[in-house]
Amino acid sequence: MSNLQSLSLYWPELILTVTVLLTIVVDLFYSNKESGRTAFWVLGGLILTQAAISFQDSAIVTTLFMDNLAFDPFATFFKSLIILSTILVIFISQRTHELDGYRTGEYYALIAVMVFGMFLMASAIDLIMVYISIEIVSITSFILAGYLRGDRRSNEAALKYVIYGAFSSGIMLFGLSIVFGLAGSTKFFAIQEAMWNLEGSANFAFTLAAIFILAGFGYKISAVPFHFWTPDVYEGAPTSITAYLSVAPKAVGFAVAIRFFNQVFGDGGSFIDPSLRTFTELPWPQLLAILAVATMTLGNLVAIQQSSVKRMLAYSSIAHAGYMLMALPTLSSQGVYAVMIYLVMYLFMNLGAFFVVIYVKSQGGGESFEDYSGLGWKMPIVGIVMTIFMLSLTGIPPTAGFIGKFYLFAAVIKTGPQLYWLAIVGAINSVISLYFYMRVVKVMFFEGEPSATVVVPPLAIMLIFMALAIPSVVFGVYWTPIANWVSQSLVLYTQVI
Repeated sequence: MSNLQSLSLYWPELILTVTVLLTIVVDLFYSNKESGRTAFWVLGGLILTQAAISFQDSAIVTTLFMDNLAFDPFATFFKSLIILSTILVIFISQRTHELDGYRTGEYYALIAVMVFGMFLMASAIDLIMVYISIEIVSITSFILAGYLRGDRRSNEAALKYVIYGAFSSGIMLFGLSIVFGLAGSTKFFAIQEAMWNLEGSANFAFTLAAIFILAGFGYKISAVPFHFWTPDVYEGAPTSITAYLSVAPKAVGFAVAIRFFNQVFGDGGSFIDPSLRTFTELPWPQLLAILAVATMTLGNLVAIQQSSVKRMLAYSSIAHAGYMLMALPTLSSQGVYAVMIYLVMYLFMNLGAFFVVIYVKSQGGGESFEDYSGLGWKMPIVGIVMTIFMLSLTGIPPTAGFIGKFYLFAAVIKTGPQLYWLAIVGAINSVISLYFYMRVVKVMFFEGEPSATVVVPPLAIMLIFMALAIPSVVFGVYWTPIANWVSQSLVLYTQVI
């Protein structure tokens, strides 16, 4: 579509752009104490954005702005997932004391800018657009990670994030440049067509570019060995931002990686015919399987050694990236379907666990396991919901986490005997994770002295807990709406050559 024609399908992003500008302008009229009210402007804009997405015709599958962005159900799915997680994180941010004393107008405006960047990532089908969108998300993430300017850990988190981000961005840009040099185009499908005619050294260069680009995407989803930034950044950043980084950017990182490798390094039709495979010299299934094993194993083994619940959840998020990577070696729609279902389940249980960390800290507690001693008796509601989140993250039925892992393992097993070993390693890792997740439950209910007083969270806190805990249980029993939604969203704009 031409630029002018594309505007008719670009309403959600236009509304989001207006929301960002309005938030910045309105914040100028608020005092420091009133600055938090800008959250409601962002919330309103996000709701309108989702309404615009819902009213769009899902049957339309096309490209926008001269083949720079794709308009398809796959992108729409991730946009809705981003909006849902952002709305929840904004509510969570309203209840954290970490931001007390800081002007938060810019905080919410930056979150809205990050949402815009993630929208572009989910839709990008052009190398330049991929890079620009990733940089928008990265730069806003750097600022938000270091938002607590008076906190040494937050400053350290931002600095490490910038250094690692710049390094991975440079590597990925080098890979993208090689692809452009070989293909003579930045458009996904033009590159795909050009790649079929490569021979000899050019094919080797293309394979090298694939490795560099994989490193860039691996950084976004915290895959080993590109994960080194994750623990320190997650620990030092405001906990609300840690929760957000562990869900939304990770989800859209998978989205752009799936679209890119299917449509550039693959044949563009692997969702149509699972027998079709990538034409590069790299053994992609084996490579992705090794990445998955390394990611989930390192994440779980190091999480066991942590004394901080927040840092444990940081390593846990690395392990969950490994579980999702486990489904990608299938190179089929089943694997992507499983990843998309898992991302929905993961959103609720992971945000819920981090919100418990925020609430406990706001009540005068800390982030170490010792601070959770006897919490189940002092704050029974908090103890119960945290138990739900821990069970779901482990993948124990009947929780949403179990259903998510069921689809991941099913996708791996259905691929055939060549990946049975990967399913076994994944199962062993799930058993390992049981130790540190249940350690939280053990500390809350079986350590410390019973409290004489019971703390009941305020209504607003209770509502957030329920909004996160109920789906974590209900989707473990009745997940048909999620399965149907994902099934309808598994449509990408493709050009099979």
